[in-house]
Amino acid sequence: MTELTHVDVVFENGWIYTGTEDRPHRGGLAVHKGEVVSTDATVVAGLAQNARQRVDLDGRLIIPGFQDSHVHPPSAGIELLSCDLSHCETAEQTLAVIADYAAANPDLEWILGGGWSMGLYEGGTPTREMLDEIVPNRPVFLQNRDHHGAWFNSRAAELAAVDADTPDPRDGRLERKADGTPSGTAHEGAMGLFDHVRPSMTIDQAYDGLLAAQEHLLALGITAWQDAAVGKFMSRVDSLPAYVRALENGELKARVRGAQWWSREAGVAQLEPVLARRDEIGSKYDADHFSLNSVKVMVDGVAENFTAAMHDCYLDHHGNETENRGISFFDPKDMASFVSALDKNGMQVHFHALGDRAVTEALDAIDQARRDNGPSDNRHHLAHLEVIRSEDVARFSDLDAVANIQPLWACHDLQMDTLALPFLPEGAEDHHYPFGELVQHGARLAGGSDWPVTDANPIQGIHIAVNRVSPNSEYAPLGPEYQKLSLKVALDAYTQGSAFVNHLDHATGRLLPGYYADIAILNCNIFDLPVEQLNTARVTETWIAGERVFSE
Repeated sequence: MTELTHVDVVFENGWIYTGTEDRPHRGGLAVHKGEVVSTDATVVAGLAQNARQRVDLDGRLIIPGFQDSHVHPPSAGIELLSCDLSHCETAEQTLAVIADYAAANPDLEWILGGGWSMGLYEGGTPTREMLDEIVPNRPVFLQNRDHHGAWFNSRAAELAAVDADTPDPRDGRLERKADGTPSGTAHEGAMGLFDHVRPSMTIDQAYDGLLAAQEHLLALGITAWQDAAVGKFMSRVDSLPAYVRALENGELKARVRGAQWWSREAGVAQLEPVLARRDEIGSKYDADHFSLNSVKVMVDGVAENFTAAMHDCYLDHHGNETENRGISFFDPKDMASFVSALDKNGMQVHFHALGDRAVTEALDAIDQARRDNGPSDNRHHLAHLEVIRSEDVARFSDLDAVANIQPLWACHDLQMDTLALPFLPEGAEDHHYPFGELVQHGARLAGGSDWPVTDANPIQGIHIAVNRVSPNSEYAPLGPEYQKLSLKVALDAYTQGSAFVNHLDHATGRLLPGYYADIAILNCNIFDLPVEQLNTARVTETWIAGERVFSE
């Protein structure tokens, strides 16, 4: 290969973290035809004079572009464009935002949106009367921040014919008053009781939402992501046409792995169409840009509404054991069977597994696939992992299963301390989001956000992964010291760890010659900050394949 004398871009006068060393080194980066040419300070300095573009870092830090291993961009973008409650910090503020949105949109037949915090309401379950007071004549249906429940008013219940005689579905429940009347909150599958009357997201809305979400994610230094549910799921329109339109219009800048939704009702019959969609997309688009090689399997619910699948029973408000161990949305034997079939056909399985029984069942399914098919490079991963039995922690490494962590959840807050920990067995906090234990037992980590459930900002996630407490919080850190991650481990999880999950590690996640020039530039060398101030770092520029896609 002829030695280059001219390159497209040189970044100089700063710090660079390639992902292969313990901390950044002083220097820069040379880029040509969308790929990294060199990170050697002497080589970069020699190429700078003839570079088509020179970028003065002025002491800033280049890192590999962040990758979010579990995110929902189209629906998150739609929430940004609708009644967005994610920023509300009190119940009063939440109601005020809903009232203002309804007043500003008098022609909307339904008030839709989401992002309200369960921790702001007693038991995490606001009532329909609260909504009736501000929007009495139009139906209101608003999903909560974790999207495992929704808040509805009386008009919505009337239109959906949801009343005291409505039975709870197998995969969810309605909160009820003493006489059985639905009180205003639907959990999990009970949200589907409104599907026949509430408007579905349109393809145009999904497209607008995707582009709005992409703009937001690029500003956070995120250059690739795994969409954790592509397809028609939980009453939402199939988002795949929105991605295809963005691809055809040249609007999809990020690299995306789509996890196709695995229906709870369709059974193994859906395997053939899942594979057909994967192959059709694979025949049309570069796999390094967009693919559908993953499948999303939601094993259980969430702890806050007692639907996360646990080995031990939940406690009641008095600390006594109940008979409730949460919900497994799939029979474990059936799940092991279809996971093995997916694995045999080269599909990655992306599990939602929050409770410790869900984790066991997901790992058992992977184990079955390995025994049926032998080892593979499918890179199955388990997301959320709020609680893991000690005997299951080491199985991640043994089964080559990736721990897909959402670090922003690993801290005390109102929701954690009022709706989750009090109803779990004594000592649960010590093993809550056990990131440190997973690393000690050789597990590979990937970093994600689950946005719009929580903030998509990787820097904020890294801060909590390292400190186990949110910035400027009055709470103590969550759990013992050994659950904290080092800065390097947390940063690598959000870069090369997620690149591995996304099957993009051959060309992204690190900054090496021949890799794509997918980078984020931070305003400072984050490794020089006190760990208590990691959250103060920010992304100033984002580049994908040597092209600037964001600048503050």
